[in-house]
Amino acid sequence: MFYTVGEMAKLLGVPASTLRYYDKEGLLPFVERSSGGIRMFKDQDYEWLKIIECMKKAGMPIKDIKEYLELTLRGDETIHQRLELFQKQKQLLQEQMASLQRTLDVLDYKCWYYETAEAAGTVDAPQNMPLEKVPEKYKAIRRQLSDVPKA
Repeated sequence: MFYTVGEMAKLLGVPASTLRYYDKEGLLPFVERSSGGIRMFKDQDYEWLKIIECMKKAGMPIKDIKEYLELTLRGDETIHQRLELFQKQKQLLQEQMASLQRTLDVLDYKCWYYETAEAAGTVDAPQNMPLEKVPEKYKAIRRQLSDVPKA
């Protein structure tokens, strides 16, 4: 079965302009065109487009996605290179996730801080609270925020 750009975009939940952009960037060399030049996607193109979507969400640059496509087209001799490409992106994504988690932890602490201050009617309550009374999950963050770096 064949799908137009609009139909495939709807299946993927992306704007049609996204698929046109991918095509312009050379990421869709396998997509057939009708005699009138209209892109005609096949069922198997859906899987490739889902992989592109995953790579984009993982923050992979278009040039690396292109490299992956080129490696794939060269066949099994490039399996190791493709694996390395994904391992590199996975590592970058894990580092970003760890950084985001640290940020979320601080925001969570600040929510606790201001909830405690609001209940007491003053920021003095959480600010002057002895460390042993601070919930366990916030102790490390409080230490981190209150430690002044040595010059």
